[in-house]
Amino acid sequence: MPVAPLVLNKDVYTLNAEEERMLILRKYRALLRVLKPRIKPGDKKLLRRAFEIAVEAHSEMRRKSGEPYILHPIAVAQIAVEEIGLGVTSAICALLHDVVEDTEVTLGDIEQEFGVRYARIIDGLTKISNVVDLNATTTIQAENFRKILLTLAEDPRVILIKLADRLHNMRTLDSMARDKQLKIASETTYLYSPLAHRLGLYEIKSELEDLALKYLQPEVFNEISQALKDTHRDRSRYINEFIRPLKEMLEVAGLDFKIYGRPKAINSIWNKIRTKHVTFEEVYDLFAIRIILNSSPEREKQDCWKVYSIITNVYRPSPERLRDWISVPKGNGYEALHTTVMGPGGRWVEVQIRSSRMNDIAEKGLAAHWRYKEDNAQESKLDSFLQSIRDLLLQAEHGDTLEFLQDVKLDLFTEEIYVYTPKGDMRVLPKGATALDFAFDIHSDLGTHCIGAKVNYKLVPMSHAVKSGDQVEIITSAKQQPDAEWLDFVLTGKAKSKIKSFLKEEKRRIAQDGKVIMEKKLQALGVPLSKANITEMCSFFQKTDSTDLFYGAAVGNFDLRELKNFRIEGERMLQPAKETNLDSRQLIPEDAVPHPKGSEVVIFGDTQDKILYKLANCCQPIPGDDVFGFQSPGEGVKIHRTDCRYAAQLLAHHGHRVVKTKWAKNKEISFLCGVSITGLDDVGVIQKIANVVTGDLKMNMRSLSIDSHNGVFDGTIMVFVHDREELDLLSQKLIESGGISKVERLEASDL
Repeated sequence: MPVAPLVLNKDVYTLNAEEERMLILRKYRALLRVLKPRIKPGDKKLLRRAFEIAVEAHSEMRRKSGEPYILHPIAVAQIAVEEIGLGVTSAICALLHDVVEDTEVTLGDIEQEFGVRYARIIDGLTKISNVVDLNATTTIQAENFRKILLTLAEDPRVILIKLADRLHNMRTLDSMARDKQLKIASETTYLYSPLAHRLGLYEIKSELEDLALKYLQPEVFNEISQALKDTHRDRSRYINEFIRPLKEMLEVAGLDFKIYGRPKAINSIWNKIRTKHVTFEEVYDLFAIRIILNSSPEREKQDCWKVYSIITNVYRPSPERLRDWISVPKGNGYEALHTTVMGPGGRWVEVQIRSSRMNDIAEKGLAAHWRYKEDNAQESKLDSFLQSIRDLLLQAEHGDTLEFLQDVKLDLFTEEIYVYTPKGDMRVLPKGATALDFAFDIHSDLGTHCIGAKVNYKLVPMSHAVKSGDQVEIITSAKQQPDAEWLDFVLTGKAKSKIKSFLKEEKRRIAQDGKVIMEKKLQALGVPLSKANITEMCSFFQKTDSTDLFYGAAVGNFDLRELKNFRIEGERMLQPAKETNLDSRQLIPEDAVPHPKGSEVVIFGDTQDKILYKLANCCQPIPGDDVFGFQSPGEGVKIHRTDCRYAAQLLAHHGHRVVKTKWAKNKEISFLCGVSITGLDDVGVIQKIANVVTGDLKMNMRSLSIDSHNGVFDGTIMVFVHDREELDLLSQKLIESGGISKVERLEASDL
C-alpha cells in the first residue's frame, strides 16, 4: 500500500502564537468529528477536559520538527479512533498518554479527574514509554517487552494506543537525527509491526514496515516507490480490464459489493524481490483485487463462496493458491477467501473476498472484536489469544527475561498451522512446531511425559515437525521426564518455558544434595556455610549463584579438594590467589578508544581519535553502502550495512551502542565483492563477461564460474571494487552487454 504522507506541517515554523492556537483547535475539532458517532452524554466534557490538561501540560514543549508538542497526542488520538477503531475512552487516554511521563501531572491527578479506569490505561502507557530508549541495555529492552505483553493481557487498549503512537512517530521521523531514525525504524520492524500483525492490524502493519524501509534502506524504498509511480497508469488499465467482466457477473447475481484493486506494500514487494531473487518487473502480484460484500452474518460465508465460484468461472484459478480463512480463521480472527487466478495477458492476480464484517476485522483487528461479541467463535479466538499471553507471562515470571523475549516472539509472530487431536479438536501452532510442542499445547503433563507420537496414524519421534491438517496422537510414559536436549527442537514459548521450569526445579532438587555435601566439607574446615563464604566460593569456582555452586558440588563439575587451599580467617574463607600467565591475559588494544558520544566514525579516513573499527563479516559493507557503527565490547566498532540480516535486532536491542558512521572519499582501497549472474547460455558468453569486467571497466577479477543447464546459465563473478558505485556500474554494464538477464550482489552467506 502507498505510504501515508507525513503528518508534519512544514509551515508550522512560521506560525505565530495565534495561528498555532487556531491550528491546534482545528486538529482537536477534526478529532471530535471522527468521534461524533460514538460520543455519549458526558463524553464531550471529559474529552474537553483531557484536551485542556494536555495543552497546558505540553504548553512549553516542542517536537524536533519545531511544531507544538500537543499536535502529537491529538494525532495519536485521531489514529486510535479513525484507523484502529477505538472509542472515547481511548481517545482521552491518547490525549494524555505523555503527560505523566513528561510533565508534572501525576497518575493521582488523572485518577482524581477521570477515574481509575483511565489512570490504569495511562499507567500502562507510561510503563512502556521507554521502549525507545537509546541508553537501554538488552535486558531493559526485554523487560520492556514483557511489560508490553503484560499490559496487552490486562487491557489491550494500551497496546493499540501505543501502536497509534508509534505510527505517528514513524510518519514524522524525518526531523530526527540519522542514528535515532535507524534505532526507531529497526525497533519498529523488530517489535511493533509484528505486534500489529498479530493483533490483526494489517493496514498499520504494512505502513509501519514501509516507513521503516524508507529509513533503513532509502535507496530501495525510493526505487520501488518510483517504479510503482511509473507503472501506475498501466496497472490501473489492467485492473479495470480484470474487474470489468467480474463486476457484470456479480451484479447479475444480485450481490451488494465493492470491488477495487490496491497496490501491495512496498516492503512486501521488496521481500519478494529479495527472497525470490527477481526484479521489480518480475513480481507478478504488485496489486491485489479486493471484493467486499454487504452480507448478513448468516449469509456471508455462502456469499463469499458464491463470489469465488463466479471468479473461477471467468478466470482459471491456481488450486494450490487457495487460502480458506473463512472455514478456519487465523489465530487473530482474520477471515477471508484468497485465491490466485490467471488474468488477461497471462498474469497471475490475487483476489481477496471478504464480507464487510470480515473487512472491518481485517483493518481494525483486535479493536473490531469488541463490536462483534455475539459471534462466539470470534470471542473464543480473542480470549484464547489473550489467555496464551497470560500463560506465557505466568510461566516466565521468575525466568530469564532475554530467553523469554526470544521464546515469546517465536510464539506470537510466526505463521500459523492448524493441527488436530484424535477427537478432531483443532489446535493453532506456529509453523515449524513439533509433536512435543503439540503435546505441551494440550497439557503440561502430556508434554512432560511424552515419548513419541502418531501423526496421521504413523509413529514418529517427538521432534517430528507437524504440518497443517495433521492429526496427532501423543504417546506417553509415566517414567519420562524432560531433558535439556528437548530445548533444541521445541518451538513454542509454552513448551520452552515448561521444560526450563522443570529443569530448574530438578536443578534445585539436586542442588539441595550439593548443599549438604558442602556443609560437611566446610564443617571439616571449621567454617560455616555463610553468605559471605558462598560468595567467595562462587567467585573462585566461577559460578553465578548458590544454586549453581551447590549443583556443581553434587554433580562433581569442580574439585571440592580445592577448598583446602582457601585461607581461613576466623569464620571467613578467602580464596587463594590465582596464578596468572601474562601471555594469556586479555589485552585491550591501545587504539580501542571508547567512541566519544555524538561524534562520527569516518571509515578509512584520517581519524584523530584512532577508533578501532572493523567491517562486519555478516554483510561485508563497501564504500557507498548505507551503514551504521556498532560498539562491540572488546572489538571496537563494527561497521554493518543497514540492510544486514542482524541490523534490526542490533539496533532495536542495543540502540545506545549505535555510532554515526560515514565513508571517507578514499579510492586507494579495494574490496572483494561477488555478483551472481543469470542468462541465456550462448557461445562466447564467458568471453563477453571477461571483456566487460577486465576490458571495459579495467577491474581486477579474482574468479569467474559458470554452470549451464537447459539453455540457461548461472554464474558467480568475484571482483575487486573501490565502492558501491563501481559495483552498480558493473551490474549495469553486464546487463547492457546482452544475454544476461539478472545480476545480483552476493551476500556473505553466499560467498
